[in-house]
Amino acid sequence: MDAKTLRQLWSTVEATQASTLTSLDDTSLIERLVGDLQYTNRALDETDMSEVSDYIRSKLSLIRDLADGRVMRATA
Repeated sequence: MDAKTLRQLWSTVEATQASTLTSLDDTSLIERLVGDLQYTNRALDETDMSEVSDYIRSKLSLIRDLADGRVMRATA
């Protein structure tokens, strides 16, 4: 995965509502983020999308932790 795609992915994570990130199951969350990324980066092919999915799967705990932190800050 190239740096541009990686930046776009993390921008997508930040732009997604924290409640969405914490409420979806793993598969749905991966599908949601991949779909959102595909929408913003139409140049991604099937191999790229597979790499992105695998990367997201490896970072699910981090993504959920970041979302939990955003929820905590919003309610404080």
